[in-house]
Amino acid sequence: MPLGKNGKKKIEDINMVYNIKEKLGAGAFSEVVLAQEKDSERLVALKCIPKKALRGKEAVVENEIAVLKKIDHNNIVALEDIYESPTHLYLAMELVTGGELFDRIIERGYYTEKDASQLIRQVLDAVQYLHNMGIVHRDLKPENLLYATPFEDSKIMISDFGLSKIEDGGMMATACGTPGYVAPELLEQKPYGKAVDVWALGVISYILLCGYPPFYDENDSELFNQIIKAEYEFDSPYWDDISESAKDFIRHLLEREPEKRLTCEQALQHPWISGDTALERDIHGSVSEQIQKNFARSQWKRAFNATSFLRHITKMGQSAEADTDENSGETVQEEKDKW
Repeated sequence: MPLGKNGKKKIEDINMVYNIKEKLGAGAFSEVVLAQEKDSERLVALKCIPKKALRGKEAVVENEIAVLKKIDHNNIVALEDIYESPTHLYLAMELVTGGELFDRIIERGYYTEKDASQLIRQVLDAVQYLHNMGIVHRDLKPENLLYATPFEDSKIMISDFGLSKIEDGGMMATACGTPGYVAPELLEQKPYGKAVDVWALGVISYILLCGYPPFYDENDSELFNQIIKAEYEFDSPYWDDISESAKDFIRHLLEREPEKRLTCEQALQHPWISGDTALERDIHGSVSEQIQKNFARSQWKRAFNATSFLRHITKMGQSAEADTDENSGETVQEEKDKW
């Protein structure tokens, strides 16, 4: 099969290669379908993007493709093939079937600090791999952590590289990400680097141990102030049964100054990750209750979206060096949300 630009396989019709089974999801300008390769009978998640939706916005998808083609890790959802027809671009992604992180925690009947530690260890290992490859994910959050299979011993997988960036030797300044997980330096529009991923892992670790976010407020300005000041608490009674080692780990990830934050390599050596300090006391009841209470609320979704983040950037009155489309003026996050 002939390869087109950037290694895309040229085809006339995707149905020549795959049997399309069912729709898995959709964005404003693309959809993801379950597809079975005719030759191998292999199942994939096929992302279908009409070319007319790409006009003037090619850089968003091309960046994601460039990153995915570069990486190969056991805990990262893989790009398996790229096809180009006269009308569409198709990304064949590794199919993961185990569901989202929060759903699995709620469904299981027993959950401990040790379980959370093992989860974070897998994610840290994958993010360290990315950082060693010169890649910053920039949008780590629970929704982008998926289980490979429905089985209890399934590995966790990082997905969605729409905002990822290959470092070119310098710091970044693009305003992007999901505000609930975004680092203070990004909100302050300072140059930033790999440490923003470590901050996001700190937020995720915090949530995994109590079921609610470290930073939250109905008022967007207050929310961002909390993040910028790194103001959070280990509230009683939710943190009473959590080890001091776990709290120490989180403190070192949610360090306001990026240069003082642990690197992924250092985080992997923390006793809560590499040692035996993570407790095995069952915390499922309280954590699952808080996850259902806090992450089903429309207020959370409202406060932690790109619109709120961009409004904050505008209010600051500083010139964000945001990646924008010359015609529409949309940021990377806004473009990515459509896919």
